[in-house]
Order: sequence, then structure tokens, then C-alpha cells
Amino acid sequence: MTVIAPSTHRIGFIGLGVMGASMAGHLLAAGYRVTVFNRTRTRADGLCAKGAVWADSPAAVAAASDVVCTIVGFPADVDAVWLGDHGILAHLRSGGIGIDLTTSSPRIAAAGAERGIGVLDAPVSGGDIGAREARLSIMVGGAAETLARARPLLDLLGRTIVHQGGPGAGQHCKMANQIAIAANMVGVSEAIAYARRAGLDPAVVLQSISGGAAGSWSLANLAPRMLKGDFAPGFYVKHFLKDLGIALDEAKRLGLDLPGVTLATRLYQELVRDHAGADQGTQALLRRYLA
Repeated sequence: MTVIAPSTHRIGFIGLGVMGASMAGHLLAAGYRVTVFNRTRTRADGLCAKGAVWADSPAAVAAASDVVCTIVGFPADVDAVWLGDHGILAHLRSGGIGIDLTTSSPRIAAAGAERGIGVLDAPVSGGDIGAREARLSIMVGGAAETLARARPLLDLLGRTIVHQGGPGAGQHCKMANQIAIAANMVGVSEAIAYARRAGLDPAVVLQSISGGAAGSWSLANLAPRMLKGDFAPGFYVKHFLKDLGIALDEAKRLGLDLPGVTLATRLYQELVRDHAGADQGTQALLRRYLA
């Protein structure tokens, strides 16, 4: 078994958004030869200045790579870059590895297996901060041997890398992650709105509740942004709504009622409808309570 290493493997990276650009940068810094593609080419300029090579299509990335990583927006985007005659799987060599870091429905493992390509569904959690600081949580589905080969690369992107099971297991774990976040973001927003209405200083309130039983990643990392009116995306509302839709669809298939996710979905939909919040960060949910 040959593990991925800078001296032996060329990496392709597709999707250079809020998280992807930082992740590709970590691979460059580790000495990998990295070929990149993004729908908006200017987002690759900084990486190319550091040594990344631009390719004009996902197919061209795959043809130049031994391993291809993607982090794109929606399930349709996953299909577009991976499947079909112009997709990654049609141009990545047999024996190569595909790693989809997007939160999506499991879509590509079977097609990869038909071509002798090991595919991992490896959605991530940690937002822009986790991507920048290489401390993402990476939830992996796929063959254990493929993960063992890819782990040195994933170790450059995150601190918590857990094999959840076979193909699709990583995506199911990410749904559990998003379900937990959904209820937490509602709670954080309502706590801040309540503190303000009660005449308290929310920043002082956070000093008390962040270190107690109410403490959470969202409270520690996103609540301070909320208090500053900083709603720039670390993770887009539109992508979070996509994730919650997948969670509700899967829950329905499993015969499970998720009223908390249903409520969070409605509140975020109101944020999009009434406050043009689709392209803001998930912490913008507070705006719905302050209107």
C-alpha cells in the first residue's frame, strides 16, 4: 500500500471558496504539486502565485493528478465535476483516489469503483476558521485501505479524522453534525436576543454562559461575530439550508421526525426571504430576531 506523499503524488483541488482556498494552501505549503480549478478563476490567483497550477476544467485537473479533492456547493455541483464524460472520474487514472469534501448525498463511490478509483466521502466541519487553522473535523466514509492511503493528506487539513464506515457513512455523520448545529444556532441567537431585550450587555452575558453548560463551538466562535454585526460567511446560509434539506430528506426515508431541524429550516428560510441572508454566514440568524 502506497500512502499519499508529496514526493510521489500530484494533487488536484477543485473548489476554492471560503474553505477550499485555505485547504489547498495547506497542501501547497506541505510540498505537494497542486493543480487547481474554480468556476471563478480569480479565486485561484493567490494559490497560483504560491506555486499552484491552473487547469481549465475538472477533467484537466484529473488528468494532471493522482488524487483529486473537491469541495463545492450543492449535490448538482458534485455531479457536474465528478460524473459524465467531462468529469473527474472519466479522466483520473485507475488506482487514483477521489476525495469529496462537500456535504452532499453519497453520489460517486460506485462510479469510482467501476473505474478502479478509490473514493472517500469526507465532509468537513469547522468553517472558515477551521480551514484556515487546519483544525477541521473530517468525517470519512469509504474503504479503510483508501483512507489509510489518504490519511497523510487529510492530516494536513484537520485535527479530527474519523472513519465512520463504508461509502456514504461520512455524509450521514455530517448530517448528524448539521442537525446538532441547527438547534444550537437557534439557541445562540435566541439567547443573545433575550439578553438584549432584558437590558443586559450580551458580551458580558457570554462571559458567564460560554464557560458553563451552555458552552459550544458556535457560542465561542460565532456569537462574538454576531455581537459585532459581522455576518460575513464562514459557512453560507444557502449551503446550510441545503444541508438541512438533505437531513430532512434522509430522516423521512428513515422514518424519523426531526422537529428541531424543521424549525431551524423555517427560521433560516425567513432569514433568506426577509433579510436577503442567503450569502451571509449562519450567524446571521440573529438578524431574524432583531428585526
